[in-house]
Amino acid sequence: MENKQNTETQGRHNVILENRARLSLSGVTDVDRFNEEEICLFTQLGELTIRGSDLHINEMSVGSGDVLVEGDICALVYGDKDRRKKLSALGKIFR
Repeated sequence: MENKQNTETQGRHNVILENRARLSLSGVTDVDRFNEEEICLFTQLGELTIRGSDLHINEMSVGSGDVLVEGDICALVYGDKDRRKKLSALGKIFR
């Protein structure tokens, strides 16, 4: 019961990976940076880095927080659960 309450207060975040080529995400709050090899974003449950090649953000809904990524996806790396926003320049130095 306690885990359910923590998830409800923190928000929602879902990931659906299809054939390592199409990634559907929900609960995205911000996209920090992206290129064809790496996409760094923030979800309601923390930071997420997507790595691969030929990566493209094909759809993004700011209102709902849904994002669709396509390309050759090879890794999903989660960072700090508590980090939901970008770090300041000073914060990046001391990270």
